[in-house]
Amino acid sequence: MLSTLRRIVLEFGQEDELQQALQRMVSQVKRAMQTDCCSIYLADYHYQHFLLMASDGLAKDSLGQTCIGFSEGLVGLVGQREEPLNIANAQEHHDYIHAPEVQEDDLNAFLGTPIIHQRKVLGILTIQQKQARHFSENEEAFLVTLSAQLASAIANAEVKQLLSSQQETSNRVTQLQGIAGAPGIAMSSIVLCQPQADISTVALKKSADTVKQHQRIELAIEKTRKDFQQLSDKLSLFIKDDSLAIFDVYLQLLAQTGLVQEIKEKITLGWRAGSALKLVVEHYIVQFEAIEDSYLKERASDIRDLGNRVLLNLRQQEQETLHLPDNFILLAQDVTASMLAEYQHKGLQGIISLSGSNNSHAAILARSLNIPAIMGVNLVAIEQLHQQFAIIDGYSGELYIHPDEVLRREYQHLLNQEQALTEKVMQVANKPCITPDGRAVELQLNAGLSEGVEHSSKLGALGIGLYRTEIPFMNRSCFPSEHEQTKLYKDVLSAFPKHAVTMRTLDVGGDKSLPYFPIQEDNPFLGWRGIRITLDHPEIFLVQVRAMMRANQRLGNLEIMLPMVSSVEEVDEAIRLINQAYFELKAELKADILEQLIADEKAELKAEKIAQQLVRPKIGIMLEVPSVIFQLEDLAKRVDFFSVGSNDLTQYLLAVDRNNSQVSNLYDAFHPAVLRALNNIAQESARLLVPISLCGELASAPSGALLLLAMGFDKLSMNAHNVPRIKWIIRHVQFSQAQAILAHVLTLSTVKQVHDYLNEQLEQLGLGGFIRAGF
Repeated sequence: MLSTLRRIVLEFGQEDELQQALQRMVSQVKRAMQTDCCSIYLADYHYQHFLLMASDGLAKDSLGQTCIGFSEGLVGLVGQREEPLNIANAQEHHDYIHAPEVQEDDLNAFLGTPIIHQRKVLGILTIQQKQARHFSENEEAFLVTLSAQLASAIANAEVKQLLSSQQETSNRVTQLQGIAGAPGIAMSSIVLCQPQADISTVALKKSADTVKQHQRIELAIEKTRKDFQQLSDKLSLFIKDDSLAIFDVYLQLLAQTGLVQEIKEKITLGWRAGSALKLVVEHYIVQFEAIEDSYLKERASDIRDLGNRVLLNLRQQEQETLHLPDNFILLAQDVTASMLAEYQHKGLQGIISLSGSNNSHAAILARSLNIPAIMGVNLVAIEQLHQQFAIIDGYSGELYIHPDEVLRREYQHLLNQEQALTEKVMQVANKPCITPDGRAVELQLNAGLSEGVEHSSKLGALGIGLYRTEIPFMNRSCFPSEHEQTKLYKDVLSAFPKHAVTMRTLDVGGDKSLPYFPIQEDNPFLGWRGIRITLDHPEIFLVQVRAMMRANQRLGNLEIMLPMVSSVEEVDEAIRLINQAYFELKAELKADILEQLIADEKAELKAEKIAQQLVRPKIGIMLEVPSVIFQLEDLAKRVDFFSVGSNDLTQYLLAVDRNNSQVSNLYDAFHPAVLRALNNIAQESARLLVPISLCGELASAPSGALLLLAMGFDKLSMNAHNVPRIKWIIRHVQFSQAQAILAHVLTLSTVKQVHDYLNEQLEQLGLGGFIRAGF
């Protein structure tokens, strides 16, 4: 039955038209389960009813016509209960409603199961039989499993249908929902960036120019043949066993008249080259996966790989002619930091990423660059969005394709209000960050994601609370030398000569990897990352801290911060290495000076005096692993300051991968457990007389900054764009008011209660414009 499930789901995705896909699917289910009828109803939330979309067994005239209210009949009951309903004689059930137009009077047995995607009922799948009986547990399990697998495919199919109909009727707006990744609004044309080729993401499209499509596929196949031959020849110099036989298989498949001929036949029928490739390749995948023999079944992955490689060469033909407009919104399956770095100065107005969440590093970088972003948009056939005009709302996560004039005017008005708000907050940029009743807090920068921009002190930041040293390590082909690092760090330290600059030691692992230092792990966020890597490689750690201290000579504003600390032993070992680097560097500096002053009678004294300019920096740790919350007293004896990394602390406290869009709704720094943990940390740090700061995204949120202020955090670190905004808020709220808000928040038990209350309080304080577009 597993192969039947796979075949039904895969073939559903191959149909270009949603209606045809649904009709084909119900017929397949009816045959597989040997029932008298199979039907599917799709939810229409605008009209609050389920619409009969496809059926094999009910009257054809009723398709697209029969509607059942969300609270009506057995179909409505399945939707309300959100679980299967198995009834031996449906017509005797008290919720049964008679619909003569569907002609189901002779059908008695009923089994219905909801199709749910991301907690939303998309539709109802039903099977019916003339014989009055309960369907078996196996039959029920099959239908539930099929519904679960179809949910995502149907969600994507509905979006594709919306986009297709929008293209046909150009005045229709399509609205899609994602996750608000970075605040702001962007209105521009979409540019699609596809660094990876995945046959499953291809949108089925047709083309009238079959000659051109034939030429494209022939060029792509020939290029793929050459690629495989070159790979095989190159690897044969090192590999002498049968491992290279796979390349022979690929070459044979490309040479086969059958496979290539079928693709060309699809093109002749009007399909674009990529669509024809998808149809044929996925047809072969279905056939191989249905074979019982395990060896032959595995050949499905070979066919998929082959298809992806041909698709890659097809796309490279298109990329050669891709021209960026003056202004555009970037769309990709997974928007990366390197993409943002490449496009940020080329007219980039906003980003749409199909993967990731509001706290993935792409979203954090977008916020740092003040670029509106939407993450986790549920869409497979992204090719349909290329060159479409769109509006992205980074406050709500809403994406509008082909917006009408009314919508454009509305969002243009919000953009104007945003600009006015920015001009307003800049009036306090260089004023002290202090509440009207005299409570002060330092605002610092999170820096390192982009070069130069974040180091400016013009926005009123007092130093850098987090400098991410790993970014320069990423944009290279090998580890940077001590000299290169020293020069870079000196530029950063010199930007704030009168204020502290906190540099985090190399923090890679998790979702941050180095191309020349790959780390392969099953669970990277709980694996080899942060201080764990640098302690295992002291040669990397020592070079970096020496470079930091060299750069700090004569400046004296460096503070070193250790990431991903989970034990006292790690801190002891890191401090030992830092002390080692400090004394070695001091001795080296003194020796160099002595050599220069060899003829001077007071050389020793002068060398010692100059060497004193090399200051041992303050050392702090990041509180982001929950274990350290319970070791603060021990750690306070060893370090000079604490800094909370609220992004990772939230991730680990809630056991939620912050990059995973599937569980992004569970990740929230305003979770009561996170807020109580932060409050406890602040209180304990005050008792131990250890300075405490926070450098996570929570500090950039208006309500988050007020809560942290009330908790007693000494410093808040954030991206440059938010410094004047947060300063404005703090200068307009009494510390006593912030304390009262915190006291009530700490009594709340759900995330929704926290957000509702905080939004209400900001509105009452006249600060609602800081949590939404406009004010």
